[in-house]
Amino acid sequence: MKLQPDRLDGVNAIFSTATDAVSVNNQTALEQWRSSVIVPWRGAVRAWPRSRVEDLQREDFDALLALEPELVIFGSGRTLRFVHPSITRGLIEARIGIECMDTAAACRTYNVLVSEGRRAVAALLIG
Repeated sequence: MKLQPDRLDGVNAIFSTATDAVSVNNQTALEQWRSSVIVPWRGAVRAWPRSRVEDLQREDFDALLALEPELVIFGSGRTLRFVHPSITRGLIEARIGIECMDTAAACRTYNVLVSEGRRAVAALLIG
């Protein structure tokens, strides 16, 4: 599903999403992310070394603190899955909001937030 028609200047935008891939900043099909990914509103998009909710650890979310987001959008894969609050405790203690949703919804929500100038980070499980 195509989500974003144009690139937002200076901001990472999720261009399209499928059940097994995400395209950031209008990547071609060959350049799509086919494994879990971290998409900050600005800066480098990078792989996230987790593919299942069951494998997530507190350190996975604590690492997002360095990006200084005001909000983290967690995409849990094809279906909505919540993570235990102990795993997101670092974000909560830093007063950084975290929203859980399926990955497709997370991609759409992330785009809306960054288009409004919000400092959002999408943490997306793919696969």
